[in-house]
Amino acid sequence: MTVNGQSEARFSPEYHNNMPQPPAPPTASKQPQPPAKGVDSQSVSRRLQSELMSLMMCGDPGISAFPEGDNIFCWKGTITGSKDTVYEGMIYKLSLSFPTDYPFKPPKVKFETIIFHPNVDTFGNICLDILQDKWSSAYDVRTILLSIQSLLGEPNNDSPLNNQAAALWINQEEYRKVVEKQYKVVGGGN
Repeated sequence: MTVNGQSEARFSPEYHNNMPQPPAPPTASKQPQPPAKGVDSQSVSRRLQSELMSLMMCGDPGISAFPEGDNIFCWKGTITGSKDTVYEGMIYKLSLSFPTDYPFKPPKVKFETIIFHPNVDTFGNICLDILQDKWSSAYDVRTILLSIQSLLGEPNNDSPLNNQAAALWINQEEYRKVVEKQYKVVGGGN
C-alpha cells in the first residue's frame, strides 16, 4: 500500500528502528578542556614568533609589541590613543605575559602606564571580555592590542573597574581634563 506516493513500510515502527540514528548532541560541560595534545613550550614559542612577525608586518597605526629581552613569553607593548578620543596621541605602555598553554588560555595584559579609564583599575588590570571569558584561540597579539585601543574610546561602563572614571565619562570635557592632567603627572607614557 502507498500513502501519498510513499511505501507503507516507511510508516512502520520496524522501518524507523532500523534507520541509522543521528549522533546525540554534545552535552555542555562546565569543566575546562585540557590543552590540545602536543601543546608544548616550543609550539607556543613558534606561535608567538609568528605573531610577532605578523604584528611587525601589519602596520596598524598606534599599536606595537615586542618580546622583553630573550623571553618570548613576556612582551612589552604600546598603544596610542585613537583620533577623536580623549586619549588621542597619548602613548600607554602595556605588559603581556603569555601562559605555557597559549593560545588556549589568554595572556595576562596590564597597563604599565597609569591610566584613568573606566575599565582599568589602579594596578593596571583591564576588564575586557576577550581577555577573560570571551577568549578564543583564534585571537592574537594584534587582536588584543586593537581591542584595548578601541576600549580606550569606547569603555564598557556597565562593568567598571574604576567607578570614578565611569561616572565622569558622560562629561567628556571634564573627563579629558582629568586624563590630560594624569598623563602629564606620570610623564606622558614614560
